[in-house]
Parts: sequence; structure tokens; C-alpha cells
Amino acid sequence: MKAICFNFEIHQPFRLKRYRFFDIGKDHWYFDDFLNDDIVTRVAHNSYIPACETLLRMIEAGKGRFKCSIAVSGCAFEQFEHYVPELLDLFKKLVDTGCVEFVAQPFSYGLASLRDPEVFAHQVAETSAILQTRFGVKPKVIRNTELIYFDDLAPQLVEMGFKAAITEGAKHILGWKSPNYVYSAASAPKLKLLLRNVKLSDDIALRFSDTSWPEFPLTADKYVDWIASTPAEEQIVNIFLNMETFGEQNPATTGIFQFLEAIPRFAEERGLEFITPSEAAAKIKAVDELSVLHPISSAGEERDTSVWLGNRMQNEAFDKLFSQAERILKCDNRALKRDWQYLQSSDHFYYMNTKNPVGFSPYETPFQAFTNYMNVLADFLMRVEEQFPSQVDNEELNSLLTTIRNQGDEIEKLNKELASMRKNVEQYNIEHKKREAAPAEEKTAPAKKAAAKKEPAEKKAKAPKKAAKKSKTE
Repeated sequence: MKAICFNFEIHQPFRLKRYRFFDIGKDHWYFDDFLNDDIVTRVAHNSYIPACETLLRMIEAGKGRFKCSIAVSGCAFEQFEHYVPELLDLFKKLVDTGCVEFVAQPFSYGLASLRDPEVFAHQVAETSAILQTRFGVKPKVIRNTELIYFDDLAPQLVEMGFKAAITEGAKHILGWKSPNYVYSAASAPKLKLLLRNVKLSDDIALRFSDTSWPEFPLTADKYVDWIASTPAEEQIVNIFLNMETFGEQNPATTGIFQFLEAIPRFAEERGLEFITPSEAAAKIKAVDELSVLHPISSAGEERDTSVWLGNRMQNEAFDKLFSQAERILKCDNRALKRDWQYLQSSDHFYYMNTKNPVGFSPYETPFQAFTNYMNVLADFLMRVEEQFPSQVDNEELNSLLTTIRNQGDEIEKLNKELASMRKNVEQYNIEHKKREAAPAEEKTAPAKKAAAKKEPAEKKAKAPKKAAKKSKTE
């Protein structure tokens, strides 16, 4: 039976405020709280909340037959906690149905996988920890930022414990092959690869509201017919979408939510089932290995990483940000680590893009985006410099940090010994006070007992003397 695998991606960056050159060294808060609140609240009420409510109705109506997966960035989670906590309650309800799988995603929705494996691992671990703490979920599948994937990444994903990765069904990688199969990674065969069906995904994401599209209007029965008409031997159709597709990019007035809600009914009529990514990885055998020598993504016509790192401005900003990665990972300054995460979001580099038209951007030009980001980065690097002076090389820094950690362990050990000694002193004082407070009779009792023991001994000592005197008189 052919399966449909839905994945909905959710991300919101911490957008930067207008940060001038003269703010460097004076203002260490870089983010536009009012803009973030406005956008996150609006998108949540237009898109995320009604979409999640629609998914809940679909699961209930299908008695658990409808299944899907969701990927949420850590930055989005943090903003939902501040601005729309009711959305997190909906996520919990979806998890509790047993029909929705939450997959892992980098915390910042950043590009660390292209530069620093250790930073990437930290980013994914942060989001996985949120899923574990909030929902009791340990993700088995990962969706990297914008579906970025390449061969060198696969062994690390296996080492991190993932069974499958969601990525793009890029034509220049697949060639004559179809995305409607499960593949295994050429560099790590234990890792399964689920590839996005680009056409069927973009039919919803890009063309649903396009009145000039020959297939307009797109209805649920027509869409399911397209899926059912794919070759019978093809195992799975992966529909990976940004959740903003529903209600934000395609407003509710277009009928997008009714379209989504009707899909399970027509799928059941045509003998199609729904499956989560981890179920697909466990149940469906890989038909072949897939090699991806250079990074692919779902962005741009080239399906590469050029929309983030395609010009000198983007690369200069990216290189400067990651030049301090080793020091940031070793520091214990929570504010630095927080800003480091937020500044990694791929959105900041996307706004500097001069290659493809940018959808939403808080900046008038890519150069303005670059200037604003570099001003922020200059202040951030000054703070890093204060924490770890650049005159100290990495080897010396490691030695200093080791000494500091050892001193911390020694202090902790001494504190434990001191606490034990204090406890002994307190116990001694308690016992001493008890003795002082005891009645006088109790105090003299030991003396009386000693005297009682002494008296028989004296009698025994006197007895032989009397006997001796008697013998003399005789």
C-alpha cells in the first residue's frame, strides 16, 4: 500500500533591531522584541493554531488513521513560550494522540552543519532537549535547516542516534530516480533518507492560490488522484511543507484549511495510508544508496546553499561569526551563548541575499541587512574578547579553562569536607547542651554508681585484717 508522509516545518527567528554603529559597545541587546511579538503572534493565530486544530480534527475523524510529523526550531519554541503559550498546549495534544511525530531540528535553524560539526551537534541537542522535557519525546528523525544534507553529514547523524533524515528530492542528485522511495545514505548506510516530492509539495505551497495556474483550483480529490496515479511500485510520497503555507502564505479565505482536512477521506477511498517518518524508516526497505557530494537544500532554483552563502557579504558575516565558535562553546556566560544561538539563524544571511528575490525582509536592501548584522556582530565580538582576550591562543585558553575547572572541583571537595565538619560540630554541641540541661540527680547518678561499686571492694579488703587480729589473740 502506498503511503503519504506529511511533515510540517515551523521556525521563527529572533529578528534584529536597527543597530547603529554608535550603539557598538553601549547596547548589548540586539533583538526587536516588538517586531518579534507582532510577527509571531500574527502568524500563530493566522496559521499555526488553526493548522494544528485542523490536524487534531483530521486525526479524530480518521480514528487515528491520519498521521503526520512536525519540526519546530528552538528559537520558535522560546518565542511561543513568551507570546503564544496556547500553541504549545496544542502541540502537547497532538503528541498525546500518538499520531504526530516531532522530529529534531537545529535550535537556531542555522547553517552550523556546513561549518562546525560540534556546534551543529549542540544546536540539535538543544532542540531535542526541549522535546524531551516538554513532551517526553526523544526524536529519531532529523530535519536539518531548509532540508540541508550532504554525505559528510550522514555519519555524524548516525552517531547522534538518528535513524532517518528528511531532505530534498533534488533533480540534479536523483537523476532518473524517483523521490518516492526510501534510500540509504551512501556514507552511512544505517541512515535512511526520505526525499521531498518537489512537485507535489510545491503544488500546495506555491501554486494553490495561483489563479493563472492551469490546474487552478486545486481540490483535495484531484490532489489525492495525482498521488494515487504514481507508479504502483513506488512506496512513499513525501509532502514536506512550511506550516505557514496554511493560513499565512495561503489565507484561510482561499479554502486551504478545508483542502487539508478533506485529504484523508479521499486517500482512504483510493487505498492510501498515512505514515510518520520514523515508521517509514522502520517499515520500508531502502531500494538503493544515495550519494550527495555537495550540500543540497530546498531553497532556490539550484537547490544548494547559495541563497545564504552566495556572495561576499554573506560569507564575511558567516566567517566572522564562526571564528569564535571554539571560545563560545567553552565559555559559561549564558548571555553570550544565548546571543550566539540567535545570531546563527539562517534568516539573517538570507536577508543579505542578492541572488534570488527575498520574500519578507525587515530591511530595504541586502546591504542594509549586512550593515546592521555586522554592527551587532562587532559588539558581540567585543564581549567575547572581554571574556577571552585574543592574545590568549586556543591551547593556552584550554589550559586556563582546565585549571579553572580543576579549581572548581577542588573548591567543591573542600566545601563538602567543611560541611561534614560543621555537621560534626553541631552534633557535639547538641549532645553537650543535653548533658548541661540534665537534672542534678542524673548528674550525680554516675558518682553514686561508682561509690556503690567501691563499697564492696573496701569490705573485702578489710576482711583479711580482722582474721589476722583474731589469730594473734588465740
